[in-house]
Amino acid sequence: MATKPFASSADLTPKDEEFVELAPGVYALTAEGDPNVGAVEGEDFLVCFEARATPVAARRWLDVLRRHTGKPVRYLVLSHYHAVRTLGASAFDADAVIAHEATRALIAERGAQDWESEFGRMPRLFEEPSSIPGLTWPTVTFSDRLTIPLGGDRGDLELRHLGRGHTAGDIVLWLPQQRILFAGDLVESRAALYTGDAFHDEWASSTLDNVAALGAEVLVGGRGAVARGRDEVDAAVAQSRHFLDELRRTVGTVHRSGGTLARAFAAAHAALEPRYGRWPIFEHCLPFDVQRYWDELDGVEWPHIWTAERDRAVWDALR
Repeated sequence: MATKPFASSADLTPKDEEFVELAPGVYALTAEGDPNVGAVEGEDFLVCFEARATPVAARRWLDVLRRHTGKPVRYLVLSHYHAVRTLGASAFDADAVIAHEATRALIAERGAQDWESEFGRMPRLFEEPSSIPGLTWPTVTFSDRLTIPLGGDRGDLELRHLGRGHTAGDIVLWLPQQRILFAGDLVESRAALYTGDAFHDEWASSTLDNVAALGAEVLVGGRGAVARGRDEVDAAVAQSRHFLDELRRTVGTVHRSGGTLARAFAAAHAALEPRYGRWPIFEHCLPFDVQRYWDELDGVEWPHIWTAERDRAVWDALR
Protein backbone atom coordinates (compact mmCIF):
# COMPACT_ATOMS: atom_id res chain seq x y z
CA MET A 1 0.00 0.00 0.00
CA ALA A 2 1.48 3.36 -1.03
CA THR A 3 2.60 5.80 1.65
CA LYS A 4 0.03 8.53 2.18
CA PRO A 5 0.42 12.03 3.65
CA PHE A 6 -0.14 12.03 7.40
CA ALA A 7 -3.84 12.08 8.36
CA SER A 8 -5.41 15.21 6.78
CA SER A 9 -2.20 17.26 6.75
CA ALA A 10 -2.29 17.52 2.94
CA ASP A 11 -5.97 18.56 2.84
CA LEU A 12 -5.47 22.30 2.48
CA THR A 13 -8.25 23.20 0.04
CA PRO A 14 -11.08 25.28 1.53
CA LYS A 15 -14.48 23.60 1.45
CA ASP A 16 -17.70 25.12 0.15
CA GLU A 17 -20.04 25.81 3.04
CA GLU A 18 -23.82 25.45 2.79
CA PHE A 19 -26.23 27.20 5.16
CA VAL A 20 -29.51 25.34 5.59
CA GLU A 21 -32.68 26.34 7.43
CA LEU A 22 -34.12 23.01 8.53
CA ALA A 23 -37.31 24.48 10.04
CA PRO A 24 -38.26 27.98 11.22
CA GLY A 25 -35.42 29.03 13.50
CA VAL A 26 -33.41 25.81 13.14
CA TYR A 27 -30.16 26.13 11.20
CA ALA A 28 -27.17 24.06 10.12
CA LEU A 29 -23.93 24.78 8.29
CA THR A 30 -22.28 21.92 6.39
CA ALA A 31 -19.03 21.98 4.45
CA GLU A 32 -18.20 19.00 2.22
CA GLY A 33 -17.22 16.71 5.06
CA ASP A 34 -15.83 19.29 7.48
CA PRO A 35 -17.43 19.28 10.95
CA ASN A 36 -21.07 20.43 10.88
CA VAL A 37 -22.46 23.07 13.24
CA GLY A 38 -25.99 24.17 14.09
CA ALA A 39 -28.17 26.66 15.94
CA VAL A 40 -31.71 26.77 17.29
CA GLU A 41 -33.68 29.93 18.07
CA GLY A 42 -35.53 30.25 21.33
CA GLU A 43 -38.02 33.04 21.96
CA ASP A 44 -35.29 35.56 22.78
CA PHE A 45 -32.05 33.58 22.68
CA LEU A 46 -29.99 31.11 20.65
CA VAL A 47 -28.69 27.64 21.38
CA CYS A 48 -25.58 26.89 19.29
CA PHE A 49 -24.37 23.35 18.73
CA GLU A 50 -20.61 22.84 18.36
CA ALA A 51 -17.92 25.51 18.53
CA ARG A 52 -15.46 24.80 15.67
CA ALA A 53 -11.70 24.60 16.09
CA THR A 54 -10.80 28.26 16.63
CA PRO A 55 -12.58 31.50 17.49
CA VAL A 56 -11.77 32.80 13.99
CA ALA A 57 -13.49 29.80 12.39
CA ALA A 58 -16.40 30.14 14.81
CA ARG A 59 -16.84 33.82 13.96
CA ARG A 60 -17.20 32.95 10.27
CA TRP A 61 -20.11 30.69 11.21
CA LEU A 62 -21.59 33.37 13.46
CA ASP A 63 -21.33 35.94 10.67
CA VAL A 64 -23.50 33.67 8.51
CA LEU A 65 -25.92 33.06 11.35
CA ARG A 66 -26.26 36.80 12.07
CA ARG A 67 -27.76 37.32 8.60
CA HIS A 68 -30.78 35.41 9.91
CA THR A 69 -31.04 36.26 13.60
CA GLY A 70 -29.60 38.78 16.02
CA LYS A 71 -30.57 36.91 19.18
CA PRO A 72 -27.81 36.45 21.75
CA VAL A 73 -26.24 33.05 22.32
CA ARG A 74 -27.44 31.88 25.72
CA TYR A 75 -26.24 28.29 25.43
CA LEU A 76 -23.33 26.72 23.57
CA VAL A 77 -23.60 22.92 23.44
CA LEU A 78 -20.53 20.72 22.93
CA SER A 79 -21.37 17.25 21.65
CA HIS A 80 -18.04 15.86 22.91
CA TYR A 81 -14.51 16.89 23.85
CA HIS A 82 -12.53 16.86 20.60
CA ALA A 83 -10.59 20.02 19.86
CA VAL A 84 -12.19 20.73 16.47
CA ARG A 85 -15.56 20.86 18.27
CA THR A 86 -14.60 22.92 21.32
CA LEU A 87 -11.70 25.35 20.97
CA GLY A 88 -13.66 28.09 19.17
CA ALA A 89 -16.04 28.52 22.11
CA SER A 90 -14.87 31.96 23.21
CA ALA A 91 -16.29 33.53 20.02
CA PHE A 92 -19.88 32.77 21.08
CA ASP A 93 -19.85 34.77 24.33
CA ALA A 94 -22.42 32.28 25.61
CA ASP A 95 -23.97 32.54 29.05
CA ALA A 96 -23.44 28.79 29.54
CA VAL A 97 -21.31 26.12 27.86
CA ILE A 98 -23.05 22.74 28.20
CA ALA A 99 -21.54 19.26 27.88
CA HIS A 100 -21.84 15.79 29.35
CA GLU A 101 -20.07 15.28 32.66
CA ALA A 102 -17.73 12.76 31.01
CA THR A 103 -16.73 15.38 28.44
CA ARG A 104 -15.58 17.73 31.17
CA ALA A 105 -13.57 14.90 32.73
CA LEU A 106 -12.00 14.06 29.36
CA ILE A 107 -10.99 17.68 28.78
CA ALA A 108 -9.28 17.66 32.17
CA GLU A 109 -7.60 14.32 31.48
CA ARG A 110 -6.49 14.77 27.86
CA GLY A 111 -7.66 18.09 26.43
CA ALA A 112 -4.18 19.53 25.96
CA GLN A 113 -2.87 16.39 24.23
CA ASP A 114 -5.94 16.20 22.02
CA TRP A 115 -5.46 19.83 20.95
CA GLU A 116 -1.90 19.12 19.82
CA SER A 117 -2.93 15.86 18.17
CA GLU A 118 -5.81 17.31 16.17
CA PHE A 119 -3.86 20.38 15.10
CA GLY A 120 -1.25 18.06 13.60
CA ARG A 121 -3.84 15.85 11.92
CA MET A 122 -6.13 18.58 10.53
CA PRO A 123 -4.22 21.88 10.30
CA ARG A 124 -6.63 23.48 7.80
CA LEU A 125 -9.45 23.50 10.34
CA PHE A 126 -7.39 25.53 12.80
CA GLU A 127 -7.75 28.98 11.24
CA GLU A 128 -5.46 31.38 13.12
CA PRO A 129 -4.70 29.02 16.00
CA SER A 130 -3.19 31.89 17.96
CA SER A 131 -6.76 33.12 18.50
CA ILE A 132 -7.50 30.14 20.82
CA PRO A 133 -7.35 31.42 24.42
CA GLY A 134 -6.98 27.96 25.95
CA LEU A 135 -8.97 24.83 26.65
CA THR A 136 -12.76 25.17 26.65
CA TRP A 137 -14.33 24.30 29.99
CA PRO A 138 -18.06 23.49 30.23
CA THR A 139 -19.90 25.53 32.84
CA VAL A 140 -22.95 23.22 32.94
CA THR A 141 -22.77 19.42 32.81
CA PHE A 142 -25.33 16.64 33.07
CA SER A 143 -25.44 12.84 33.05
CA ASP A 144 -28.59 11.78 31.20
CA ARG A 145 -30.88 14.55 29.92
CA LEU A 146 -31.16 18.32 30.06
CA THR A 147 -34.24 20.16 28.74
CA ILE A 148 -34.26 23.78 27.56
CA PRO A 149 -37.72 25.34 27.02
CA LEU A 150 -37.52 27.44 23.86
CA GLY A 151 -40.51 29.62 24.70
CA GLY A 152 -43.67 30.53 22.83
CA ASP A 153 -44.87 27.71 20.60
CA ARG A 154 -41.36 26.46 19.83
CA GLY A 155 -41.50 23.50 22.20
CA ASP A 156 -38.52 22.09 24.11
CA LEU A 157 -34.95 21.37 23.16
CA GLU A 158 -33.60 18.19 24.70
CA LEU A 159 -29.95 17.31 25.19
CA ARG A 160 -29.53 13.59 25.66
CA HIS A 161 -26.75 11.14 26.39
CA LEU A 162 -27.78 8.00 24.51
CA GLY A 163 -24.82 5.86 25.52
CA ARG A 164 -21.10 5.73 24.89
CA GLY A 165 -20.04 5.75 21.27
CA HIS A 166 -17.67 8.09 19.45
CA THR A 167 -16.44 9.06 22.95
CA ALA A 168 -17.58 8.39 26.50
CA GLY A 169 -19.52 11.65 26.66
CA ASP A 170 -21.39 12.11 23.38
CA ILE A 171 -24.64 14.05 23.53
CA VAL A 172 -27.25 14.79 20.89
CA LEU A 173 -29.58 17.76 20.46
CA TRP A 174 -33.16 16.64 19.90
CA LEU A 175 -36.14 18.79 18.90
CA PRO A 176 -39.13 16.47 19.47
CA GLN A 177 -41.68 18.94 18.12
CA GLN A 178 -39.80 19.43 14.85
CA ARG A 179 -38.40 15.85 14.77
CA ILE A 180 -34.91 17.24 14.09
CA LEU A 181 -31.79 15.61 15.52
CA PHE A 182 -28.26 16.99 15.71
CA ALA A 183 -26.41 13.73 16.31
CA GLY A 184 -22.82 14.89 16.66
CA ASP A 185 -20.31 12.27 15.59
CA LEU A 186 -22.50 9.36 16.66
CA VAL A 187 -23.86 9.36 13.11
CA GLU A 188 -22.24 10.46 9.86
CA SER A 189 -24.19 10.96 6.66
CA ARG A 190 -22.04 9.84 3.75
CA ALA A 191 -18.83 10.41 5.67
CA ALA A 192 -16.48 7.92 7.30
CA LEU A 193 -16.44 7.41 11.08
CA TYR A 194 -13.58 8.33 13.39
CA THR A 195 -13.48 5.80 16.21
CA GLY A 196 -10.09 6.43 17.81
CA ASP A 197 -11.68 7.22 21.19
CA ALA A 198 -14.70 4.98 20.78
CA PHE A 199 -16.52 2.25 22.62
CA HIS A 200 -17.22 0.20 19.51
CA ASP A 201 -19.47 -2.56 20.80
CA GLU A 202 -21.75 -0.23 22.75
CA TRP A 203 -21.88 2.30 19.92
CA ALA A 204 -22.78 -0.28 17.27
CA SER A 205 -25.58 -1.74 19.38
CA SER A 206 -27.43 0.03 22.18
CA THR A 207 -26.28 3.58 21.44
CA LEU A 208 -27.32 3.53 17.79
CA ASP A 209 -30.49 1.70 18.79
CA ASN A 210 -31.28 4.66 21.04
CA VAL A 211 -30.55 7.11 18.21
CA ALA A 212 -32.86 5.24 15.85
CA ALA A 213 -35.61 5.01 18.47
CA LEU A 214 -36.01 8.80 18.52
CA GLY A 215 -37.62 8.59 15.10
CA ALA A 216 -35.98 11.71 13.66
CA GLU A 217 -37.22 12.99 10.32
CA VAL A 218 -34.21 15.27 9.79
CA LEU A 219 -30.71 14.38 10.98
CA VAL A 220 -27.55 16.48 11.01
CA GLY A 221 -24.59 14.20 11.54
CA GLY A 222 -21.14 15.21 12.63
CA ARG A 223 -20.03 15.45 9.02
CA GLY A 224 -21.69 15.13 5.66
CA ALA A 225 -24.97 16.21 4.14
CA VAL A 226 -28.20 16.70 6.07
CA ALA A 227 -30.38 13.57 5.98
CA ARG A 228 -33.99 14.47 5.22
CA GLY A 229 -36.94 12.12 5.59
CA ARG A 230 -37.08 8.80 7.40
CA ASP A 231 -35.46 6.88 4.56
CA GLU A 232 -32.35 9.09 4.56
CA VAL A 233 -32.20 9.22 8.36
CA ASP A 234 -32.46 5.44 8.61
CA ALA A 235 -29.80 5.10 5.91
CA ALA A 236 -27.41 7.37 7.83
CA VAL A 237 -27.84 5.36 11.03
CA ALA A 238 -27.50 2.09 9.09
CA GLN A 239 -24.37 3.35 7.33
CA SER A 240 -22.76 4.24 10.65
CA ARG A 241 -23.68 0.86 12.10
CA HIS A 242 -22.39 -0.98 9.02
CA PHE A 243 -19.03 0.80 9.21
CA LEU A 244 -18.68 -0.18 12.87
CA ASP A 245 -19.83 -3.74 12.27
CA GLU A 246 -17.37 -4.30 9.42
CA LEU A 247 -14.53 -2.78 11.42
CA ARG A 248 -15.36 -5.02 14.38
CA ARG A 249 -15.74 -8.11 12.20
CA THR A 250 -12.48 -7.76 10.28
CA VAL A 251 -10.26 -6.60 13.14
CA GLY A 252 -11.85 -9.14 15.49
CA THR A 253 -11.21 -12.00 13.10
CA VAL A 254 -7.51 -11.19 12.82
CA HIS A 255 -7.17 -10.63 16.56
CA ARG A 256 -8.80 -13.95 17.43
CA SER A 257 -6.53 -15.79 14.97
CA GLY A 258 -3.40 -14.41 16.61
CA GLY A 259 -2.58 -12.10 13.71
CA THR A 260 -0.91 -8.72 13.76
CA LEU A 261 -2.26 -5.19 13.94
CA ALA A 262 -0.95 -4.57 10.42
CA ARG A 263 -2.91 -7.55 9.12
CA ALA A 264 -6.01 -6.27 10.88
CA PHE A 265 -5.63 -2.89 9.23
CA ALA A 266 -5.21 -4.48 5.81
CA ALA A 267 -8.34 -6.60 6.34
CA ALA A 268 -10.40 -3.63 7.51
CA HIS A 269 -9.20 -1.47 4.63
CA ALA A 270 -10.05 -4.18 2.08
CA ALA A 271 -13.55 -4.57 3.51
CA LEU A 272 -14.40 -0.89 3.96
CA GLU A 273 -12.61 0.91 1.13
CA PRO A 274 -14.95 -0.12 -1.71
CA ARG A 275 -17.91 1.56 -0.01
CA TYR A 276 -16.30 4.30 2.07
CA GLY A 277 -12.96 5.01 0.41
CA ARG A 278 -14.09 8.11 -1.47
CA TRP A 279 -15.95 9.57 1.48
CA PRO A 280 -14.48 12.35 3.65
CA ILE A 281 -11.66 11.44 6.05
CA PHE A 282 -11.76 7.68 5.42
CA GLU A 283 -8.01 7.27 4.85
CA HIS A 284 -7.28 9.68 7.68
CA CYS A 285 -9.41 7.83 10.21
CA LEU A 286 -8.88 4.14 9.57
CA PRO A 287 -5.43 3.59 11.16
CA PHE A 288 -6.60 5.20 14.39
CA ASP A 289 -9.93 3.33 14.25
CA VAL A 290 -8.21 -0.02 13.90
CA GLN A 291 -5.73 0.74 16.67
CA ARG A 292 -8.50 1.67 19.12
CA TYR A 293 -10.59 -1.43 18.44
CA TRP A 294 -7.47 -3.61 18.68
CA ASP A 295 -6.81 -2.03 22.08
CA GLU A 296 -10.36 -2.86 23.16
CA LEU A 297 -9.88 -6.47 22.10
CA ASP A 298 -6.70 -6.48 24.19
CA GLY A 299 -8.79 -5.44 27.20
CA VAL A 300 -8.08 -1.69 27.16
CA GLU A 301 -11.53 -0.44 28.17
CA TRP A 302 -10.66 3.27 28.54
CA PRO A 303 -9.08 4.75 25.41
CA HIS A 304 -5.39 5.55 25.44
CA ILE A 305 -4.63 9.25 25.06
CA TRP A 306 -3.70 10.29 21.56
CA THR A 307 -0.59 12.46 21.46
CA ALA A 308 1.20 13.88 18.44
CA GLU A 309 3.94 11.28 18.96
CA ARG A 310 1.51 8.36 19.25
CA ASP A 311 -0.39 9.58 16.18
CA ARG A 312 2.77 9.42 14.07
CA ALA A 313 3.83 6.04 15.44
CA VAL A 314 0.48 4.45 14.60
CA TRP A 315 0.34 6.12 11.19
CA ASP A 316 3.87 4.99 10.31
CA ALA A 317 3.15 1.44 11.46
CA LEU A 318 -0.04 1.08 9.44
CA ARG A 319 0.36 3.38 6.45
